Amino acid sequence: MGMTYDEAVAAVTGPGQMLEMAPVEVDGITYRGFANAPASLRDLLSLARAHGDKDFIVYEDERLTFTDVMARVDALGATLVERYGVRKGDRVAIGMRNYPEWVVAFAAIVSVGAISVSLNAWWSEDELDYALGDSEPVLLIADRERIERARASCAKRGIRILAVRADDVTGEGVEHWDDVVQVGAALPQVDIGPDDDATILYTSGTTGFPKGAVSTNRAVVTSIMGFASRAPIEALRTGETAEAANPPSVILVVPLFHVTGSVPVMLGAFIGGAKLTIMYKWDPDRALELIERERVTTFVGVPTQSWDMLQSPRFQEFDTSTLQGIGGGGAPPPPELIRQIDSSFKGGRPAFGYGMTETNALGPGISGDDAIAKPTSAGRPPVTMEVEIRDPSGAPVPVGERGEIWFKALNNIRGYWRKPEETAETIVDGWLRTGDLGRLDEDGFVYVEDRIKDMVLRGGENVYSAEVEAALYEHPAVYEAAVFGLPHERLGEEVAAAVYPRDGVSVTPEELQTHVGKRLAAFKVPSTIVIVSEPLPRNAAGKFLKRQLRESYANA
Repeated sequence: MGMTYDEAVAAVTGPGQMLEMAPVEVDGITYRGFANAPASLRDLLSLARAHGDKDFIVYEDERLTFTDVMARVDALGATLVERYGVRKGDRVAIGMRNYPEWVVAFAAIVSVGAISVSLNAWWSEDELDYALGDSEPVLLIADRERIERARASCAKRGIRILAVRADDVTGEGVEHWDDVVQVGAALPQVDIGPDDDATILYTSGTTGFPKGAVSTNRAVVTSIMGFASRAPIEALRTGETAEAANPPSVILVVPLFHVTGSVPVMLGAFIGGAKLTIMYKWDPDRALELIERERVTTFVGVPTQSWDMLQSPRFQEFDTSTLQGIGGGGAPPPPELIRQIDSSFKGGRPAFGYGMTETNALGPGISGDDAIAKPTSAGRPPVTMEVEIRDPSGAPVPVGERGEIWFKALNNIRGYWRKPEETAETIVDGWLRTGDLGRLDEDGFVYVEDRIKDMVLRGGENVYSAEVEAALYEHPAVYEAAVFGLPHERLGEEVAAAVYPRDGVSVTPEELQTHVGKRLAAFKVPSTIVIVSEPLPRNAAGKFLKRQLRESYANA
């Protein structure tokens, strides 16, 4: 028999516990924090040294232990300071695909007090130029493709380049990792405080240029500890305290430049002593193969990737019995996906979270029986986070009523890089305005209904896209579905949907409209459904580019 949720939280975070909570004041505002939190990411990452010769990074035919990785972190840290003159507060940009060097670069940058700037590896030359001009790094650590796209921008700005796996790339200002990073060098001593800046991650940029979300060391450390608090709380609550049959092992299937890849997956592996298996590129069959080979215990991706594995014709060929948690974030999981995960994996349970770049990925989370019982909920907030639902004036609304979701937590960003007006709009008296519509239920579970800008206002009725998408996903032919509003002369907006069917399956708009009409009120049924032949457009975070879809079909 397990404890209640509140009892489990009290047991895990009470006085004398490793995750003991205590009030923390920052800029005159008091937050919920961890009493034993390391002062900086440097201090947090140093804990990884204790894992010694355990496997840490697996990439293709390469295998590195924790000792190997930390020796490379120390060496690169020395190179940054002694060769490139990097000082505390300087920015160092990372632009590459998911290579082991990405992990080493991030750890070295923050360990010498510099600010790690994550560049989207999918960006064009113009987008990279914008971010490099915005963040003004002293150095770019990049692979061949990113160097080619960013070379002109770096040259005009005087940014030096450290090339990774690009021995044939030469030119002024370019040096090669293997030539200048000498394993054996000691990590330079730097004093880093909790409120010193640590990271800049650019928001997805679905409209206009992206914003650089700036996090302090305290924010990222709090996020990692918040994620770490979930397992012991759930173990006490459910009574399932038996030792895991397999050591922790996670597969990296999302970009490291995205907050999910860098914080809960990469940094979580660092601190938790988990083996991190890096995929060269996403392929569901290859993922299943690696899950079996490396005995992966945790899968964190966007919902589409879970769908991809489940729908693979080869799914049953692979042993996925080591998986304990399957899910992730980036977009709301359809309830049908949660049900299929729970019924298809031998021992794995669904586990999803609602986080943002602005919260360092930490936010409400749901797993196991809770996910089955409340499949449309994002879950309970983490122990350090306060949540309120507010109306347009900023006043809290009663339980059960819809409004904008606001978060107050130490893991939130401190603001947007050199954008005080945007910062003031988003962060108000320590509270982060998410821009999401949602509600709280009587048990404290958060429900995300829609992005405020994505909600469809049809003839005075609010239509929440997540609800309509969930209904569409219940149809066996639907593989991807995105719901959005289109201009309508009389109604203001009409409900529209783009649907990408499963391979080899055909479906008509009329069939889908009938299907949704049996589940939802008539005004929520999309009047326009477009069946597409290619996967729907997404950004790097796995979110559908609804503005692009809206503009495309409005013009058509």
